[in-house]
Parts: sequence; structure tokens; C-alpha cells
Amino acid sequence: MRTLLFGLLAATSLAGIARADIALSSNDSHTVLKDGAQVAPDPVPPDTLTVLDLKANPPRIVATIDAPGSVVGPPAAVAIAPDESFAIVTSATKADKAGQGGIGPDDRVSVVDLTTPPPRIVQSLTAGAGATTVRISPDGKLALVVNRTAGTISVFTLADRRLTPAGTVTIGANAMPSGLIFTKDGKTALVSRYGDNQIGVLHIEGTSIKLDPRPITTGLSPYMLDITADGTLAAVGNMGRGDGDIDTVSLIDLSAEPFRTVQTISAARSPEGLRWSPDGKFLAIGAQEGTTKPPASPFVRDHGRLLMFALEGKTLRQVAEAPIGRWNQGIAFSRDGRTVLVQNMVERNIMVFGWDGKTLTPGEPLAIGSGPAAIMTSWP
Repeated sequence: MRTLLFGLLAATSLAGIARADIALSSNDSHTVLKDGAQVAPDPVPPDTLTVLDLKANPPRIVATIDAPGSVVGPPAAVAIAPDESFAIVTSATKADKAGQGGIGPDDRVSVVDLTTPPPRIVQSLTAGAGATTVRISPDGKLALVVNRTAGTISVFTLADRRLTPAGTVTIGANAMPSGLIFTKDGKTALVSRYGDNQIGVLHIEGTSIKLDPRPITTGLSPYMLDITADGTLAAVGNMGRGDGDIDTVSLIDLSAEPFRTVQTISAARSPEGLRWSPDGKFLAIGAQEGTTKPPASPFVRDHGRLLMFALEGKTLRQVAEAPIGRWNQGIAFSRDGRTVLVQNMVERNIMVFGWDGKTLTPGEPLAIGSGPAAIMTSWP
């Protein structure tokens, strides 16, 4: 295990940091872009997990350990307990010489103890092929892992910081389930179905989970999902065909019965990164804008865009934007909403922006060393 401990640990323990404000970045070292294609480098370094202290100004790296992770799937392959004592990390792909580009499906799930300096993996399990988005239920008793390749969701019970397999929910062989969120009462979850262009509604009673016969329609290839702190609205990024056309973001009204889409707006190309501010007043969207295209493509661009939208009632209005890196992934806010983090796979860094509700102010990026592929905090 490789560990990088910075000056902050000389003055305090990691356990103290874990009770503060942290973000976790899962970093994919086995996937790089070559002429627009995903391939494994040679040699293949281990994937990593980075702990970021967001109470520091500017944010800083506290520790980095080896842990399986993947860029495939929405950038929500990390879940953190509300008390920041442990995390769950998934891996959708791994280096595999028999796979396309030297990459094949993975199913690994890791539980990470965040109270020890350094953090350490304390449990390793498997879910289904293409294990991607992971979410912990509001009552802390359940964890769901979306298996994009298998077309299923793995159900785990959660107790004493350990997972126990408790069943599988079949979504569909061609559904390519990707993103997931729980409603605030934990009785329902939404799952984005990238392959058949729907949002599935899951009804939850203990470990019994049933798929509602009525799906929600948003846009083409729905992907990353997030929910406002008050639980009244969900947002989903619709990735489209990835062929140069404008793509969309939709709002789903969770206060209505049944749930329904109330707005779909144009939001640049490939809006993969998507995150509500902690107060629910703003939605940050990371658009890749053709930065993964091969050099000869007419749609290739040299940078993505971070877009900030204000929520007005149940509609969105763009209020700011800033250039970001290539093949950008997840977005995270500090607990006070004044700092925004954006992951860039190609540059292998996390950009840091100050946010005052009107203007995005860029700061010094954080060098990660691997491709930052998913990021999460313990707060909404």
C-alpha cells in the first residue's frame, strides 16, 4: 500500500480529519485515453483513493492509498458515512489483457476505514459486473451498488461498518443501470437506465426492492443522478449519443405523486458531472464538450466547461461558467458551498473554484497522480 501523508498529519490524527469536512476521490490508474479510445497503460499502476480536507483553505490532500476504482460509470462510485468514519468504493473495470484495450469488467467493492492514519481497506467483496454507483440509505442500514454491465443492483445490509450481501435486483440486460439516489425517507430510490433511456423507480421495504411498472422519462441516455438537500427535486444528466450534438439535464419533482419530470434543458455536451450545492440553491454541471474525441473529430475540444445553474422554483437558469479540463468527471461542494471541486481525468488533477453565488474563481489545482474518476462528500 502506498501512502502519502502531508504536513497536516504531523499536527493531528486522520481520525480528527475524518470528523471534519472531507471529500474522497477514487482514482483510475488503469485507464487512459489514446486517440479517443480507452486503453490500459503499460505498466499498469494501482488505482488509488485520495482523502481531501475541505476545511483547509485552499483544500489539501491528506492521504492517498491503493484501492480499486474505475472511470467507467457515473462519477458516484464512492459513498461516505455521515460521520465520515468509513467509506464504500466500487470498481467497474480493471486491467485485463484479454479485454478491449487491455481493460475488462470488474465487480469489486471495498469498505475503507477512515478513522485510522492512514485509511485502510477493511473489507473486500464483490457485487456484479460493472459495479459503479454506490449509495448508503438514509437510515444507514442498506447499501446499493449499481452493476452497469450485469444490468442489476446488488443489495447489501450495513452494520458495524461492514457489508453483508442481501440480494440482487434485476433491472434488465439492456438497461445499463448507471446512477442511483435514495429519496430522503429511504423508501424509494431512482435508478438511471442509460441503455433504454428511462429512470426506474424502486420501492424499498427492508431488503425487499421492487421496480415500479411506471418509469420516468427524462432524456437520451440518463446517467448521473443527484438530489436536493430537502429531497424535493432530483437532477439527472442525459448524456445523449456522444456524437457532437447538444445534450440535456432534467429535473424530477419528488414532491408529486407519482414522481415526474418537470424540466429538461440544454446543457452543453456530455453533462457527466452533476451536483447540487449543499443548500440546494445551485446545480453544478460538468460538460465534457468533446474532450474525449480523437484528434481528427470535428467535435473535439481542448477543454470542458463547468456550468452553474440557479434553482428558481422548479426551473434552472444558468448564472455562471468556467473552463475546466478534459474528460472531466465528478463534482463536489464544500460543506459551506463556497468551494467547488472538479475532477479531470486527462490532466490527472482536481480543479478548485471559489463560488460566491455569482462568480467562479479558479484556484490552484490539486495534482492527483492518477485519473480522478469519482468524488463524494458525506453531506448532500
